[in-house]
Amino acid sequence: MSLVHELEKSGNWLFRRRSWLPAVIIVLAVIYLFIANRSVIYFNLTWELLCILISILGELIRSYTVGYVPRNTSGRNVIDQLADDLNTTGIYSVVRHPLYIGNFLMWLGPVLFLRSVWCIIIFVLAYWLYYERIVFAEEQYLRRKFGETYDTWAFRVKAVIPGFRHYTKSQLPFSFRNVLKREYNSIANLFIVFAMLDILRNLAVTGRVYLEPLYVTLLGAALIFWAVIRYLVKRTKFLYVEGR
Repeated sequence: MSLVHELEKSGNWLFRRRSWLPAVIIVLAVIYLFIANRSVIYFNLTWELLCILISILGELIRSYTVGYVPRNTSGRNVIDQLADDLNTTGIYSVVRHPLYIGNFLMWLGPVLFLRSVWCIIIFVLAYWLYYERIVFAEEQYLRRKFGETYDTWAFRVKAVIPGFRHYTKSQLPFSFRNVLKREYNSIANLFIVFAMLDILRNLAVTGRVYLEPLYVTLLGAALIFWAVIRYLVKRTKFLYVEGR
């Protein structure tokens, strides 16, 4: 098997299992919290708000992306590559893989929570190695399906480094309802992860299980938000948007 086919095959394999990465990060974070210097991981409001804001920035990038795209593009399909159309306008005229940039920032926040340079370095390298093959497989699929149209767009727009020189307004209006429908799990999970880290940190440092008031507030709000949106998605058509 040629290297190109090997990269594409492994990329597709990782694509179907890309939801595993968060679980791996959490497991490693738990291990680190129980072996870290306690004085390093004590609660620090300023630092932890910064970590949360970085993760929120990642979610905002994801939400901005999802809010403009049509159905069957930039989706949550987990089995096979899927794209009825090639997104080349809006944020996709700035960078080719905005969702993966958003994911990176979302997970960078919890990694920064650990306050370890080595954890950050390992995360960045692991993320790069993990997703470069997924990106390769996706781009091979898009190149075969859209041909010269894809090549022209890919030549003009970089994969992960934003460039605004060729910005083109999105062809569709922003849909906040589509964002809520597709991102409510990610939004809630983000704050659940931070709450879990806080519980485990406090257990490692003090031997007691409790949440700092900041995380009590964030977790409570996240769970209420998730329950409301979940009900709307499963029981009503309020968040349904034609073609999204």
